[in-house]
Amino acid sequence: MELYQVHILAFATLICFTSAAHGWGVDGHLITCRLAQPRLSKAAADAVSQLLPAYAGNDLGSLCSWADRVRFRYHWSSPLHYIDTPDELCSYQYKRDCKDEDGIEDRCVAGAIYNYTNQLMAYGTGNSQYNLTEALLFLAHFIGDIHQPLHVGFTSDRGGNTIAVHWYTTKTVLHHVWDDSIIETAEERFYSSNVDEFINTLQTNITTVWASQAKAWEACSKTVCPDAYASEGIKAACDWAYKGVNNGSVLEGTYTDDYFMSRYPVVNMRLAQGGVRLAATLNSIFG
Repeated sequence: MELYQVHILAFATLICFTSAAHGWGVDGHLITCRLAQPRLSKAAADAVSQLLPAYAGNDLGSLCSWADRVRFRYHWSSPLHYIDTPDELCSYQYKRDCKDEDGIEDRCVAGAIYNYTNQLMAYGTGNSQYNLTEALLFLAHFIGDIHQPLHVGFTSDRGGNTIAVHWYTTKTVLHHVWDDSIIETAEERFYSSNVDEFINTLQTNITTVWASQAKAWEACSKTVCPDAYASEGIKAACDWAYKGVNNGSVLEGTYTDDYFMSRYPVVNMRLAQGGVRLAATLNSIFG
């Protein structure tokens, strides 16, 4: 697999760049990283603290959307946020699907997770040719992305980006519903728009309701297992995202409470899985 060169640039400059949300929106990525950080081993927590820029205040979550904000500066990184799979197959295969629009292999979110994991394995050796701070931020972001179901979506609709819908009264696209709208609606309806309360609820559920499942989520025979996460993603996309308002095949329409209440638990689960797996991956890398 190709190791994508990470360029060394001043973070203070890069943080000023903005772009449309890709993968989870800002809150989704924040939640994933905030769920992960308390689960880090001491070695991993120390490494993350050393790699984060000082202005981040040792808060990985504050920079978990950095990879979206630099897409216009790092044009080469755009294909690394997603995987396009064949329409209607509802399956994922690395060799078949992990390539960009030009057919260059390994350029997808699963390939990126492998590559930045490999880069971070050099931490502490003094031999890395890469900017490991940026490698950490890319890895944290991409583990979030691969858990958003429509980031492993059908090729023809670009993961729901060409499917026009209404979220209640707002015109949008299906991809954005899963990036942002479900999370934002949950925050407004259940948490008084307080993302920290949302995070606390998920943290509690990981150690109680999902305690036995969380151990299984962490299981990986390698340092990281993005292929398993991608396979889960396309299945969730087919089972939940690509089913329309009445669970039929017609996706266009107005999505309201029925869609929100039935899909919200899926989003919760994928956020929790992403946080648990990000922590497990960093513990494996730095442990």
